[in-house]
Amino acid sequence: MTVDNSTSSREMAEAKALRRAFGTFATGVTVVTTGGTVPHAMTANSFTSVSLDPPLVLVCVDRSAVMHRCLTTTGFFGVCVLAAHQEAAARHFADRWRTLGAAQFDDVDWLPGENTGVPLLEGTLARFECELWRTYDGGDHTIFIGKVLSMEQQTDREALLVFNGKFRQITPDWSEVTA
Repeated sequence: MTVDNSTSSREMAEAKALRRAFGTFATGVTVVTTGGTVPHAMTANSFTSVSLDPPLVLVCVDRSAVMHRCLTTTGFFGVCVLAAHQEAAARHFADRWRTLGAAQFDDVDWLPGENTGVPLLEGTLARFECELWRTYDGGDHTIFIGKVLSMEQQTDREALLVFNGKFRQITPDWSEVTA
């Protein structure tokens, strides 16, 4: 008896439809970074706050991504919340064929984090330095939870968003949410 492990056309179509449905939730865009001897970065929109006490954030990373191995081995990471003018940086760090290692940071302005040395991009809305706190199985992804060691925020910029698979910006016609 042989078992066919290939993905069927129907399963691929369902995965694409699911991805499109997930894409209807507008999110901010981040660049997640790791330092060490071989620094690395990737664009991610699966980022969120988890807790204020202790201060925790999470990022979800595909198990096959280079970043997965980097996060697992370094123990520290940075999260840079991109501003509207940083679409080029988002595209750069999403490019699977870019040069890797320290050279991938040559075309962006960055500085080393004060606590961990992880590369942190300049001109962002917010930057976080994190220590890996916990990991959880998330199917084909791993959920990495980091304890925030430091953060910086700029309030004079608009956010870069992703919606329906396209980069977007906040328009001036917005209303404030009150709690």
